Amino acid sequence: MPLSIAIIGAGPGGFYTASALIKSHPDCRIDFIEALPTPFGLIRGGVAPDHQSTKAVSRAFAKTAGHEGVAYFGNVRLGQDVSVAELRDTYDAVVLALGAPMDRELEIPGGDKPGAFGAAAFVGWYNGHPDFVDLNPDMNVERVCMIGNGNVALDIARVLVKTPAEMATSDLPDYAAKAIHGAPIREVTIVGRRGPAQAKFTNKELSELKDMANCVPLVAPGDLTKDLPDGPNNQMSERDRRLAKKNLATFRDFARRDPTDRRKRLRFQFYAKPVEALGDARIEGLRLERTRLQNGRAIGTGEFFEIPCGLVVSAIGYRMVPIKGVPIDAETGVVRNRCGRVGPGFYAAGWAKRGPTGVIGTNKGDGDAVAALIAQDAGPGGKPGREALEALLRARGVRWVSFQDWQRIEAAEIAAAEPGAPRRKLIRIKDMLAVLGQDSAESQAIADNCPCVIGRSGNISQE
Repeated sequence: MPLSIAIIGAGPGGFYTASALIKSHPDCRIDFIEALPTPFGLIRGGVAPDHQSTKAVSRAFAKTAGHEGVAYFGNVRLGQDVSVAELRDTYDAVVLALGAPMDRELEIPGGDKPGAFGAAAFVGWYNGHPDFVDLNPDMNVERVCMIGNGNVALDIARVLVKTPAEMATSDLPDYAAKAIHGAPIREVTIVGRRGPAQAKFTNKELSELKDMANCVPLVAPGDLTKDLPDGPNNQMSERDRRLAKKNLATFRDFARRDPTDRRKRLRFQFYAKPVEALGDARIEGLRLERTRLQNGRAIGTGEFFEIPCGLVVSAIGYRMVPIKGVPIDAETGVVRNRCGRVGPGFYAAGWAKRGPTGVIGTNKGDGDAVAALIAQDAGPGGKPGREALEALLRARGVRWVSFQDWQRIEAAEIAAAEPGAPRRKLIRIKDMLAVLGQDSAESQAIADNCPCVIGRSGNISQE
């Protein structure tokens, strides 16, 4: 009997796993189970809208979805429409590839004031993710602070300062474009506890900032002389050392730039740790403590300063939503697993397995590893799989979205796009289902009454 495998989450982690399984088990049957009608997870809902070349990997994923042994069950909510226990009873193997869609909290006094957001929510808002379209951040601010020294912080900063012309070929939703381009933003500051050599930016992303039409990137020259990759206290791997040297070369270029060269400024504030969000009714600034490195750790120096700002976005990490039947590590915020194995016939891949690290392609290694584990563990197969899932969903009145249905939704988005733009996203589930016809009305009534806890956001594939 062919193996029946369920992959929960249709983002990069899930699709790379499916691709590896097709190669190792050509006759297996793979079913994607995804909370949203739309597949591709982080590719659609997390990658910056002006990075269409990164999003192009979805073409390869679409080929995987079109394989004869693969089916897609979108608009199926884990914990409401079907449970983990039911899936494990129904399939020979179940793979958790549902990402880590929730923000880690900014645990400083005032960190919950209006005007403070986590990166997952803010990125979801400007990417048209159905769970976050109503975030409605007040963009009537001149200064913004980004907390975090990874690519997510760079993406958000770049989107906030690019011109409408620079974003014309993106899929930035209309409501977000209106709010961002109408905002009086003059300065964005990216704050990091360590120095430029320790920042986790990829050089490709960092170098993009050189050519922005209306914004100049800036860094203090003095920050470029401390904690260098070849210094005596360096603890980097050889690979990290090479990457750091590339970034430092780019930062040196930024250090030579004239702050008045463009109307807007993007500043890098290194060696600074946020200690308090200032303001009464809403965010008015950040209080920070200067830091120094000691054995690779950022240590406070006792010297404090303030940065005025009306919006704070923290890109400091992500965690999973608690899901019944899934062991989640309280410290890491992701699935407890041993090299991808969670339990008998139960596996994890992508961010669900290792946390929010790496780039899109990093998930390929997870997919290969999970496929190898399933090959090692697999018995003769024989669980009912797809037919049993379809019967269960029909009995519960769930109108799932097939991959062919998604292609109809996508065609409607492409047809509605402005010239030069790849698509005009549908941002409401009811509008996506409306494309598919009247048979979606009953299931949408169920979806509209679904709390956004372990429903729609519970298996978003943000990896």
